Amino acid sequence: MSAIGWYLEAQGIATVSISLIREHSVALKAPRALWVPFILGRPLGAPNELAFQHRVLKEALDLLQETNWPVLKDFNEEAPADELGFYSENLVCPVSFPTKTVEGDLQARLLNEIAQLQAWYSLAKQVKGGTTTGITGCTPEELGSFIASWLTDSPNQSLKSLSYLPAAILKLATDELKAFYYEAKSVQPGKHTFMSIQDWFWFETSAGEIFLQLKEKVSNLEDPTFKGLATTSLVPRVIQQRVAVSK
Repeated sequence: MSAIGWYLEAQGIATVSISLIREHSVALKAPRALWVPFILGRPLGAPNELAFQHRVLKEALDLLQETNWPVLKDFNEEAPADELGFYSENLVCPVSFPTKTVEGDLQARLLNEIAQLQAWYSLAKQVKGGTTTGITGCTPEELGSFIASWLTDSPNQSLKSLSYLPAAILKLATDELKAFYYEAKSVQPGKHTFMSIQDWFWFETSAGEIFLQLKEKVSNLEDPTFKGLATTSLVPRVIQQRVAVSK
């Protein structure tokens, strides 16, 4: 989209884009871009939230007044919560609920957790008729190992055949693994909201524990392409605030 933006600008057509992966917009230098801290597939934040969506669009369109390119602005609101539990009423499944374990190193606990969620994730795909995962072409286990490697002294810099900057690859991997968790949780029995699933992910899973540690790790990197991950792209601002209060 950034390349198309430059082409259209050369033809005298003003453009603005909404960026879900900040590192892409930094690397490609989109003429005008608004980065939003939302999950992949939701450039306007949440469905049926018209007032919020209008604020996103207005802030994006306001960038059309900018003539000193490239311009990259951050949208500073979190997306509203929305109901996710409508699939799980009266649902019965013969597998156990995954629980956060304390045995083994963090990567081992993460991979065990992913294995426990696989049955729920498969059910979610069947019920919903699809999934929001698959962009990286990796299995959840591969994503988990890749992400966990970033907590070591020799992180994996590449993933499959993705030819992006390391920060962009890490962003894609964390977004996709989080989507795997959210989809798996959404079909477990009970009524779930985005907020309840978000709390479960960040405070009750090994994945959330890794993501919080990863945020601290990338915050100390000198590479400027990790800026988005270090601020609100990896860990939502509301979660950062709650973690800070609990310390």
